[in-house]
Amino acid sequence: MPRITKVTTRRGDGGETNLGSHTRVPKDAPRVRAYGTVDELNSAIGLALGFGLGEALEPVLRRIQNELLDVGADLAMPSRPDEDVARRVSDTDIDRLEGDQAGLLAGLEPLKNFVLPGGRPGAAQLHVARTVCRRAEREVVSLKRAEAINPDVLRYLNRLSDLLFVMARVQTTSDATPELVWQPRAGNQGREGYAPYA
Repeated sequence: MPRITKVTTRRGDGGETNLGSHTRVPKDAPRVRAYGTVDELNSAIGLALGFGLGEALEPVLRRIQNELLDVGADLAMPSRPDEDVARRVSDTDIDRLEGDQAGLLAGLEPLKNFVLPGGRPGAAQLHVARTVCRRAEREVVSLKRAEAINPDVLRYLNRLSDLLFVMARVQTTSDATPELVWQPRAGNQGREGYAPYA
């Protein structure tokens, strides 16, 4: 790995940046928006960890932070039409997230209504991370319409947003804070098919 001796290069002053292929693109190109939002997600998780989380969550989230750098690297490397998409994220990563979620769900009470984002700082920030993850997922969907990507990246982000929601609930339980649930306005009770976390 090359040693980084300086951060400022001035090459981005005109609003362009390099992809992993060294292709110059605008900083608001779909691919850059996608991996930029993944970077924002990683920072949101870092802030949640900074607030202090339960011991069941911290090592998993540290691993996920490393995996998100793989996700970003995957997105930063476009493929040519005549080659397979380079893959850093794989089924193994997705299976691990599903296993993490199953293990954490086992200790939670079943949900009976939608949970309001909030709680103490760590739990509240995990809810923020979940919403950033959903935005990253939407950015990758937009990118996928225009360019070839590793489809496992989209699956990874989808599973991760679910896991972050479960983690927020676990942290709320660890904090001994009651979960606040959605109180539908009169006339909206019993309506099905609305999923604000999708």
